Amino acid sequence: MSAVPLVQVSVDDEARAAVGRVLDSGHLAQGPVVAELEAAFAEASGTAHCVAVSNGTTALQAALLAAGVGPGDEVVTSPFSFIATVNAAIAVGARVRFADIGPDFCLDPDAVDALVGPRTRALLPVHLYGLPADLPSLAATARRHGLALVEDAAQAHGAAVAGRPVGGWGTAGCFSLYATKNVSAGEGGLVTTDDDAVADRLRTLRNQGMRARYDYAGWGSNWRLSDLHAAIALPQVRRLGAVNARRRANADRLTAALTGVPGLVLPHVPAGREHVWHQYTVRVEDGAAVDRDGLSAALTAAGVGNAVFYPQALPDVAHLAAHPDVADDPVPAARAAAGRVLSLPVGHHLADAQLDRVAEAVREVLGG
Repeated sequence: MSAVPLVQVSVDDEARAAVGRVLDSGHLAQGPVVAELEAAFAEASGTAHCVAVSNGTTALQAALLAAGVGPGDEVVTSPFSFIATVNAAIAVGARVRFADIGPDFCLDPDAVDALVGPRTRALLPVHLYGLPADLPSLAATARRHGLALVEDAAQAHGAAVAGRPVGGWGTAGCFSLYATKNVSAGEGGLVTTDDDAVADRLRTLRNQGMRARYDYAGWGSNWRLSDLHAAIALPQVRRLGAVNARRRANADRLTAALTGVPGLVLPHVPAGREHVWHQYTVRVEDGAAVDRDGLSAALTAAGVGNAVFYPQALPDVAHLAAHPDVADDPVPAARAAAGRVLSLPVGHHLADAQLDRVAEAVREVLGG
């Protein structure tokens, strides 16, 4: 049997045609197609503005700068994320503080409250695996202390809390267009905001500090997105609702088939939060027939794609642990998760028979 892929990157005929039109136009750099993408994603996110940039890490860095975060400031973020989250904070000169995660793998609001101090300038929650963090609680903390709230929504295009999309709960929301994301362009990033001043700052930051050619408003860099990348992403924004619905149905099918497997904790969606299932991530606990790494190896041998996101808590990454601007905060929940999580195929590209094969392979290893 053919393998069941964890992810499948493809470019459909609509995107190919859109790229062809850009090539024929002779305008390859940032231009009208980027503007179309920005308008479409702002509408999808329910925000006044969307600013396209070169990648998701740049989106985070630009959002922090636009929020006024810099040297001497502290950013409270998640210890259980891709390293880009921390890289962006360090790049603007901030000190990173880690609040531990809850059972949802996202920031624990109580842990965040305990870390807020006189140097805290921003909260940087991560909507991990496509599940929004507890935004009502985190936004309330940000308002109470006068902090910027920058959402790392790199994996959460179209996710929502209480019917309100992520990306518009605070100062800015940051999305990635990396090849494996629910909306992809190979590379790229999007920053959403309702703040006119933040949007203006983002646009100058990405364009060498210019509002118009040689009209320098301040410091900037070349963080622009090309029309070629925007042409790939734009049709996907228009189909995002359908794509996420299919992922949601796939996740439901996996949950129904895997319920009751000994030692396997399935992903839980708290009430009011809308998961978009960038990943379907289980936890292999004590009492399972094999540990996480044993399950991963068995699934790989059976041709079922899987991966560990993420194999270590960020404070345990060697060069971060040695960095003077990365705090050694206690994060036992993140460390425990790093040794137990495993992501299974859930993408919209999968057929029901493939999902059933995933579940069957897990049950063959763990029983139940």
